[in-house]
Amino acid sequence: MFQKPRGTRDFLPEEMKKRRFVENKLREVFERYGYDEILTPTFESFELIAKKTGEEIRKQLYVFKDHGGREMALRPEMTSPVVRFYLNELKNLQKPLRLYYFANCFRYERPQAGRFREFWQMGCELIGCKNAIADAEVLNLAMDGLINIGLDFDVHIGHLGVLKGVLEEFNVSEEEEVKIRRLIDKEDYENLEIYLTQILGEEKKELIFEILKFKGGKEILDELKEILKDFPKSVEAVNNLEEILEFVIHDKYIINFGIARGLDYYTGMVFEIYGKKGAKQICGGGRYDNLIETFGNISVPAVGFAYGFDRIMMNIDDLEIEEEKILVIPVKKDKELIKESLLIANKLRKAGKIVEFEIMGRKLRKALDYANSKGFKKVIIVGEKELNEGKITLKDMITGEQKLVDITDLDKIF
Repeated sequence: MFQKPRGTRDFLPEEMKKRRFVENKLREVFERYGYDEILTPTFESFELIAKKTGEEIRKQLYVFKDHGGREMALRPEMTSPVVRFYLNELKNLQKPLRLYYFANCFRYERPQAGRFREFWQMGCELIGCKNAIADAEVLNLAMDGLINIGLDFDVHIGHLGVLKGVLEEFNVSEEEEVKIRRLIDKEDYENLEIYLTQILGEEKKELIFEILKFKGGKEILDELKEILKDFPKSVEAVNNLEEILEFVIHDKYIINFGIARGLDYYTGMVFEIYGKKGAKQICGGGRYDNLIETFGNISVPAVGFAYGFDRIMMNIDDLEIEEEKILVIPVKKDKELIKESLLIANKLRKAGKIVEFEIMGRKLRKALDYANSKGFKKVIIVGEKELNEGKITLKDMITGEQKLVDITDLDKIF
């Protein structure tokens, strides 16, 4: 017997109803903020995916050659494909562009709780605005989406410019900086300490760790600026973060300079959102002003985020999706009776009702047993005699009550 590929999942109808419900609640918020939905191909050129991260990402991807010998990869995230799409077709449009997506992504890594080889991302990109209010908008949007689905969460906000300014003063190379950020992102502080001691020495290493430990409310920013007074670019980054936070409408956040983000293209404000149970990080994002230039030689500011949709689902308590379905049962296998019953079902569907038709030819009692097992609340029984009088039998499966009603009144009853 064939099994599903490792790291993938099959979703039962009940699970899909929950996923669609949450998806639609998140979509509501993206669209209220004026974001338009886009979708990119499931696979892109490997060169695009590896452009910013380098060849070493190959081991984490599904990479293949097409029949023309071109090397392709299943998308591991959505920002790079959206940037490619922007450069191909959207760059001449009026700015800013507000784009959102919901898509499956793929990573070849060891499956574990909250990590799958096929997973879903829902997120947005705000392209063409460098102002602090743009950063604040995506933060507000990310939080409003989670509030709309009733999720309890924590938000941590940082700024890569703070660390970047210090490392620049210390003449750290771009390659060394990338390695430092990756160690911070993995919270591998033991190896980070060893590495920083090697390339910077003890005193400079201590300053880096002091910055990483800064965590709290807005009150910590003045203290940090004092510590970094000899690092003008770092102070500028703190000021930028202060300005962004002035426009954040929710006060439920923690400033955390230990956030580095695993992807190398972030340049400024970064943030992560954590759920209270299951796989903790459910959202991440920030500003990436250099990525479009890296891919297309034109400088365009951008900021965005992505929800880990599967992780959001792990943090949601069981949802009860109220869905009133109606079962239409013709009492005989008579073709004319079935045709008339189909017309009744069709009338209800046109009125926006969810209607299932008894197609198995079951006897009435068996059909009612089926309705009970599937959780139908209402059943319409179509009998020949009643139909000739312009009526059908409506049975309430919760109370057991049944009554004759006029066919012409059906759309008023439901």
